[in-house]
Order: sequence, then structure tokens, then C-alpha cells
Amino acid sequence: MLLALACILWVFAATGIAMLPMRRQMLPGFGLLIAAPVIIVWIGAAHGPWIAALAALTFLSVFRRPLVYLSRRALGLPSKRPDREGR
Repeated sequence: MLLALACILWVFAATGIAMLPMRRQMLPGFGLLIAAPVIIVWIGAAHGPWIAALAALTFLSVFRRPLVYLSRRALGLPSKRPDREGR
């Protein structure tokens, strides 16, 4: 029950943060980025590795741009800030 509540709260928080302007999404989005692996490990402990793998793929799909940005920064490659990208 607590796991389901944590997942629901994470989804509602992500939805609320997505409605913010990009410049205001950075800090709360980073909190979601930190919380997600903890919840995924918790899901894996409760439901098995296959469900955790599906949750991880979902997480990677949602956070693909921030993860690419952070990866490029960590490797020292040039990267544009997400709020300055022209989509």
C-alpha cells in the first residue's frame, strides 16, 4: 500500500512539475530524478526484476532529455541547456 502511494505521489508531482515553465522545472525535476531510482528499486523488491525493468524503461523514457544533458556534461561534451533548446 505504501509503495502504491509513493508511486501515485511521484506521478502527481511529475504532472504538476511538467505544467511549470521550463526554467522552474529544473530543481523539482531534479528531485524527481533522484527519487525515481529509489522507487524503482522498491518496486523491484516488491514485485520482481521484470517489473522493475519496465519501470526503469519508463523512467528513462520520461527523463531522456535531462539524462542526455547530464551525461554530456559529465563527459565534458558540449551541451545546450534544456530551457534554451529550440524544439
